[in-house]
Amino acid sequence: MVTKQTAASLLVLFLLAGSVGYADDWPRWRGPENSASVATGNYPSVLDPSKVVWKVALPGKGCSTPIILNRTLFLTVPSEGEDAVLAYDMKGRKLWETRLGEEKEGRHRNGSGSNPSPITDGKSLYVNYKSGTLAALDLMGKVKWKLNLVDQYGPVSLYWDYGTSPVLTRDHVVIARMHEGDSWLAAFDKETGGLVWKVDRNYKTPREGDHGYASPQIIRHQGSDAILVWGTGHLTAHKPEDGSMLWSCGGFNPEEKALWPAVATPIVVGDMAVVPYGRNDRKLPRLHGIKLGGSGDVTSTHRLWMRDDISSFVPSPASYKGGVYLLRDRGEIECVDPVTGKNHWSAALPKDRSNYYASPLIAGGKLYAAREDGVVFVADVEGEFRLLSENDLGEPIIAMPVPFDGQILIKGTKNLFLFGSGS
Repeated sequence: MVTKQTAASLLVLFLLAGSVGYADDWPRWRGPENSASVATGNYPSVLDPSKVVWKVALPGKGCSTPIILNRTLFLTVPSEGEDAVLAYDMKGRKLWETRLGEEKEGRHRNGSGSNPSPITDGKSLYVNYKSGTLAALDLMGKVKWKLNLVDQYGPVSLYWDYGTSPVLTRDHVVIARMHEGDSWLAAFDKETGGLVWKVDRNYKTPREGDHGYASPQIIRHQGSDAILVWGTGHLTAHKPEDGSMLWSCGGFNPEEKALWPAVATPIVVGDMAVVPYGRNDRKLPRLHGIKLGGSGDVTSTHRLWMRDDISSFVPSPASYKGGVYLLRDRGEIECVDPVTGKNHWSAALPKDRSNYYASPLIAGGKLYAAREDGVVFVADVEGEFRLLSENDLGEPIIAMPVPFDGQILIKGTKNLFLFGSGS
């Protein structure tokens, strides 16, 4: 229900719907360039919860990362037992809430039924959930279409909670399902939700190697867009028009280690994909540098390097000014050259029993790393590493921090926080 308090904000949102976005738009979970970074701006060095710009209680535990379009914040959480999408203005006032049906609760302590993050093309919002719901909404919260992938294609067989976010091509919303069973990549019409194409993506793997939690992303291939997919031990590129495979790279687990799911999403820098794999949390890290491009099976030709001393199991890497930044599961930080795989530098955050699940953000040369217990570290990473602050927000944090106009948005499992440069 829209209140009088938010009517003016909704009018502005209506007028801006479909217009050219702001420089501070964050239309998907790793930002407009899929880099998890923004190069310019003066962002806070301290996130003092006693000096927060605003703090808003959330109706349920959702671990997805919020997005921002035209100074409006959109996020997914459960609300009164249902999957929901919520919109706020940048003063923390709720604009609308749309519920989409019964939620399926998360089973991991750091998971939820709202793990996948929303995405927007500037005209519509696209959301999906553990329940199987995939939906498109307009920017006012009206449902354009809704379907259930579990009803249509069967249940997802994953050890932990479904977490793969959708990706958008010009005409389609694309979903990857990689699990113990029939794995596939599928495209749905952005306007109607109708299935456009669906291609199998099945590989034989050791136990749990077919479990995929990483998200697809859009790359360039020979002057055109392509869909990059990581999981089931393979990095593959597909045509957006029909899903057909352009190239495939395997060989990520030649020793056939069991219990190696794909969790972290690779980072693309130029014509290189840096792929975290293995079990960094169990001292079995693997990090691969794959040159994008080619055709057919490029396993033997496009792997430029591999390391078995560093990686990340859960947090996905960020890229900034040509470097790749790994936040490892226990708080070590590596700055890596994507072409050679060599370290520019290594550092470590203060030791603690808690792990890192949220992916890092780099904003204006500052790295923001949220630990699962709610402690957020801020560090200067221009040149080398310098720790600036340690901030306890008092609740678990799984979502990635989001930058906005010199401010930092943090979504905890209970509250939404906005910190300004004076925080």
